Amino acid sequence: MRVAVVGASGYVGSHLVPRLIAEGHTVRAVARRRAVLEGRGWAGVELVEADALDRASLERALEGIEVAYYLVHSMGSGSDFAARDRLAATNFREAAAHCGLTRIIYLGGLESAGSEHLRSRRETGELLRGGSVPVTELRAGMVVGAGSAAFEVIRDLVNHLPVMITPKWVTSRSRPIAMDDLLAYLVGVLAVPSTGGMTLDIGGPETLSYRDLMKQFAEVTGGGRQWIIPVPVLSPRISSYWLDLVTAVPASIARPLIDGLKQDLLPNDGEIRRLIPIPLTPYREAVRRALEDERANAVVARWTEGSLAFRGYDPTVSFYSKGTATTVPVRAPASATWSVVSSIGGRSGYYFGDGLWRLRGAMDRLLGGVGMRRGRRHPTRLHVGDAVDFWRVAAVEEGKRLTLVAEMKLPGAAVLEFVVSPTGPDSSELTMTARFHPAGILGLLYWYAISPAHGSIFSRTPKAMAQRAEWLATVQVG
Repeated sequence: MRVAVVGASGYVGSHLVPRLIAEGHTVRAVARRRAVLEGRGWAGVELVEADALDRASLERALEGIEVAYYLVHSMGSGSDFAARDRLAATNFREAAAHCGLTRIIYLGGLESAGSEHLRSRRETGELLRGGSVPVTELRAGMVVGAGSAAFEVIRDLVNHLPVMITPKWVTSRSRPIAMDDLLAYLVGVLAVPSTGGMTLDIGGPETLSYRDLMKQFAEVTGGGRQWIIPVPVLSPRISSYWLDLVTAVPASIARPLIDGLKQDLLPNDGEIRRLIPIPLTPYREAVRRALEDERANAVVARWTEGSLAFRGYDPTVSFYSKGTATTVPVRAPASATWSVVSSIGGRSGYYFGDGLWRLRGAMDRLLGGVGMRRGRRHPTRLHVGDAVDFWRVAAVEEGKRLTLVAEMKLPGAAVLEFVVSPTGPDSSELTMTARFHPAGILGLLYWYAISPAHGSIFSRTPKAMAQRAEWLATVQVG
């Protein structure tokens, strides 16, 4: 079939596209930024740029398509996320009808009266079904896979806290589904036209409490015994701040996740199991696979990518007058210098003043920002849209230029850019530029207050990077 995946740059979409290609379908990957899709490295996939908030762009993206997957959501994009979801779903419904699609396949969430996020997902399904194109809606709960938000919450809680004082929602039950099984269902319903107009719950083979999930995770990893003490006084808001503090998931994402945990989320999946009888993966095995993918740096995408929260960044924006640039010679080929640039952040650190960077990350977390907990998806490769600690990759010219836009709490907008230029077969030049656009008087005060620290960091960091590149070139020659 001629299939479009709308939201292809997101967590599920990035896994689904290669699965559809492997099944022999003609696939068009659709996302707001083509550069993000190009970074996925898919072969034989048509890449199209469109915005779910712009109906005309959706109509162009769906032209000639038979079936489209709708994987767009805006969890974590702010208090107006439900309005964004409504507009996006309405635009998509009308564009699908205009282009004559035969079916829409939508991934929603299980029913939960206490979760605004899950209510929005349900409303999205209702809006899609309000059009003339038949809709197959799959409703899933927790997805266990490398890079998923729920998986990273459990991973970090187990790794960081041998003793946990938890809210009473740890006794709530769910049936977590492995990412491989979720993909099998998504691909499977495409081959079953009778699922058009059906809403189908999906889940894993085991009913487990969240206490069970954490204990079994600890057993799989050999992390020892987990002491979990539930108490009735921790509200969802307090719980979200606690998860913000001790896990990789910020409060804006943790809060809607927790809202959905206040009651059992148990799918009624008898119908989907009859229609698509696949062997389901036990939770322990799903955890093992996710951990293996993390260790092998095979994380296809993470929850930090693809949401409506990241509306894109235009590198041509002019940042007036506030900035600094440092150029240093490097006694190493441009390829070695680029290796250092493309490895920045995460476990590699920032080559100079790592303690100051970590302090800045800690301050950001205290202010409710993302801090440095996000790390990066791969230790050496970067693509547009990737998260790097509290930065986002805005542009990449492989071997030449890397542009990072700050997502920390700031009274303005900040960009950090690295440019690598060859000056000979065994020499190169590295330019590091920091630019800041102040937001009013607070932005100006911030810039001048931190200028002494920035002066030291931004002048010495490229020198430290040059030294690392020279060492790397020596090792490679040796």
